[in-house]
Amino acid sequence: MVDEWAPYVSVAERRRKAAGEMAKLAKKGQAVSPVVVQGRAIASTAWGKAWCANMESYSDFANRLPRGRTYVRNGSVVDLQITPGTVAARVSGSSMYRTTVTVKPVPKAQWQQLCAGCAGGIDSLVELLQGRFSKGVMDRLCRQGDGLFPVPKDIHFDCSCPDGAYMCKHVAAVLYGIGARFDSKPELLFTLRQVDPAELLSKAGTGAVTAPAAGERTLANDDIGALFGLEMDGSTAAATAAPIQRQAADKPVRAASPSAKPSRPSAKLARARDPASRLLAALRRAGSLDNAAARAATGLDAEAVRSLLKKLVADGHACVQGQKRGTRYVAVAKVLKA
Repeated sequence: MVDEWAPYVSVAERRRKAAGEMAKLAKKGQAVSPVVVQGRAIASTAWGKAWCANMESYSDFANRLPRGRTYVRNGSVVDLQITPGTVAARVSGSSMYRTTVTVKPVPKAQWQQLCAGCAGGIDSLVELLQGRFSKGVMDRLCRQGDGLFPVPKDIHFDCSCPDGAYMCKHVAAVLYGIGARFDSKPELLFTLRQVDPAELLSKAGTGAVTAPAAGERTLANDDIGALFGLEMDGSTAAATAAPIQRQAADKPVRAASPSAKPSRPSAKLARARDPASRLLAALRRAGSLDNAAARAATGLDAEAVRSLLKKLVADGHACVQGQKRGTRYVAVAKVLKA
């Protein structure tokens, strides 16, 4: 019997081989752009984290993406090039594999509606690319279905590896690598979706989102997680909160009153952090959830998710529908109207 499994190749050996391959390409004059991740956080800026959160929010991807986290963290994505509608990458595994991700452009009518909805809320390209605008603008940009980020049907991928899985670990690594690349070059998100970011600026027209006060023009780590019903990696909170800290440093500090009570998180923020509340919010947005989507929305394991789903049914928030591929939990009409 022939062994069908490829021989194990250590991370150090993969890196050595990858460095050699990339050196050959560089000698031929071909630009090489590896994905470099510092620490455990794959992405640390608003755009990078929003891309990763969007990918993780879909049940089609949620169960397969974790296969690529280790690969992108250990430097296996040795080259990643983003052009309009296409991401071409080389991923080091047992061999050097070519991976391609194609993303459909934002439909013209959808882009026009998106621009109209954000006009008045973004003053400059610098603010746009740095994510320095109100949460209301980000809500509109990240809205699933008609926002800036692609849905699974908009994404197609191919890899030269022999893995016959729907999404191999090399593709998963590249999808995370895209988010990491947006940390340093957020303008490539608009290149990939084939739209002009300048059309989102205030001068483009009058829209539904008004410009916020200066003190609120930075997205918090929790804001991005709440948009997709996910709990973001706490290790990246400092990077997102830095602009807020700089603003606070410019303001005079008032001495606290001896009788002042310690501040408490708002009820709204507490609900956003609660797994049950995140699951209910995800159910309201999607209309129905399966177990995989529920796990992606809460970050909990299967057993904990089942308990929460049963509670939603018991409380009258959802009803159960059986399907060939498993059970779905469907939001009842009265919840959607609430």
